[in-house]
Parts: sequence; C-alpha cells; structure tokens
Amino acid sequence: MPRRTATMLASTLMLIALLCAGVLIRVPYAEMSPGPTVNTLGEHDGEPVLQISGRKTYAASGHLNMTTVRVTSADYQMNLVEAVYGWLAHDSKIVPHDTLYPDGKTEEQSTQENAEEFSQSQESAKVAALKELGIPVKSWVIVSTVVKDSPAEGKLHAGDVIKDVDGTTVKQPADVAKLVTKHKPGEQVVFTVIPAKEQAAAEKAGRTATKTEKVTITTATSHDSGEKRAIVGISAGTDHTFPFSIDIKLADVGGPSAGLMFSLGIYDKLTPGDLTGGKFVAGTGTIDDDGKVGPIGGVDMKTIGARNQGAQYFLTPADNCAEAAKDTPSGLRLVKVDTIDDALKALKEIRSGDTADLPKCTTKG
Repeated sequence: MPRRTATMLASTLMLIALLCAGVLIRVPYAEMSPGPTVNTLGEHDGEPVLQISGRKTYAASGHLNMTTVRVTSADYQMNLVEAVYGWLAHDSKIVPHDTLYPDGKTEEQSTQENAEEFSQSQESAKVAALKELGIPVKSWVIVSTVVKDSPAEGKLHAGDVIKDVDGTTVKQPADVAKLVTKHKPGEQVVFTVIPAKEQAAAEKAGRTATKTEKVTITTATSHDSGEKRAIVGISAGTDHTFPFSIDIKLADVGGPSAGLMFSLGIYDKLTPGDLTGGKFVAGTGTIDDDGKVGPIGGVDMKTIGARNQGAQYFLTPADNCAEAAKDTPSGLRLVKVDTIDDALKALKEIRSGDTADLPKCTTKG
C-alpha cells in the first residue's frame, strides 16, 4: 500500500476513533438555547394569554413578547462531541451542569421550583401593573412553603395568613424571619394565623376572614452555611386580592423572568391606545410588587430568540445589560430598564418614533 494511502487511512481511522470516543465520553455540562417567545397581547394555543374580566379592557396591537430559554434536562448526560459543537455554535451556550441544577437538584424538583416562581411572578406582575395604574390591591403575608420534617410541618400550612409572631404584627414577609430569629434554637415561638381553608372560604364568599388560631412551635437550629440561628422551617410570601379577575394562560413555562412583560401586557390591556405603537417589542426581567425589575439568566439566548421572531427592541434588565451587549443580534436594539416606569417611558419613545434618547445597554452596564 502506498505510503500516502496508508497515512490517509490511518488518519481516517484515528478520526473515527476520536469521534466514537467523543460520543462515549460524558461531560458534566448542560446546554442552553433560545426558546419560544410569546406575545402577551396575543393568543397562545388558541386562547388569549391575558384574560381580564370585571373591568373595561382595550384592544392592543403590536408585540410585547416574553422570551424563554430551552435547557437540557437534569438527567441528560451530554457527550464531548455535543459539548464541543455547542461551544462553537452561536445560538447555544454550554454551561456547567451545576449552574442549572445546583446541589444535585432533580428534574422534578427543578420543574416544581420553576412552576412556583412562575406563579409568583404572575402575581407580582398583576400587582405592579395595577399599582402603576393607581388601582388598589389588598395584600397580606402568608406561609408560602413548609419544609418537610421541620418543626412547622403539620402545624403551619401553605396559604395560612400570618397575622403576628409573638404578638408583633407582621407587615411583610421579611418580618417573619426577623421575629423568629430573635429566639434561640429550642425556644418556642407563637404564630397567630388565619388558616388557609378559612381564608379561601372568606375570599370565595366575598367577606373578610376573621377566625384566627395561635400556633406554638419549638424552634430548631439552622443547618445551612450561614450563621447558626433559630428556624421553624417555613418561607413567607405575599398573597393578594384583586378588584377584578386577571388570568394568565400560558402552560409549559416556568421561572420568574416573564414578570416584566406580563405587567406591561396587563397595563396595555387596561389602558386605551397601544403601548408599542404597533412595534415589535420583546423583553425579559423579574418584577416585584413595587415594579422593580430584576435580572434573569440566559439573556444572550433570549435576545437571539427575540430577534429570530422579528423583535426590533428588547427591554433588558439593567443588571443584564453588560452581558446582553457583548453579542447583540444584528437589528435588535437593547433598551435598559430598572423599573416598570422605565419600561413605560421607553415604550412611549418607541411608539412616538423618537428613540434617540432611549436608555442604552453597553458592555459596562
């Protein structure tokens, strides 16, 4: 066999061997890629994303698209070839597996957590939009979750309304932890609560719940990496009563990052005219009850997904600006926002066509 032919054959066999090895070698990485975008002003799977009843609404054109990121599942074992391909590709991102699934989190746990965050983001989006419109919203502190095998298990329940702790009125979720940690582990703390069932029955009947119960819990010692402190094993959150019905119909989406776009969609539906002036605006960002916009993950994948769908402008959380600006898709303009008020001001400029002074994202923020 001629030397040249032998060399080519050996090289080919070596390449095949390397490819086979690459397919067999598993690496601790996961992939992120652009996910679907959904117009909050439009329909999804045949029904309106935002459904409002009991209040006058207005037709809205244009796009206010929320954006998503696709990720590989927690139990997916990526091989070396897939990782290398992902590193070279422009429209995907390879990250350490633990970035998406820390502490060995399972697919089921991640899905549950994302669903809870998505539900909370919807509530905050409603509150932020109505506050911006000057529409009153009733709020109270509740038990969001109860940790399994904790002192609170069986004594407090998700949805219980926390009125006070040791006789001190609770006004916001952070008050609960502050009052509990005044104790030493092993001491008793007394919660005054309206049971979740009583609260639900009162809301259904259109009355104010008044039946309270006192619940005494013996505190335990925290086991996280922070300073040792007294805990009871709950997380506190906020629940609301709205003056009319606002439903967000969007399945198979999780996480808190659609909060900003939901709030803008609600605002647009409740006000005459179009926020976008018919323009295609997409965006992302968490939002709290006071309209503060927070950062999210995978912003570079979301900008690609938005531009692929035709977005012209992308509302970007201030804390994500530097990352997003490093590789902005051609034809997409990043708009820096820190609050819902910032977003509304930016939309006013966009629909007027006077966009010279729109807040810009740079690689410095």
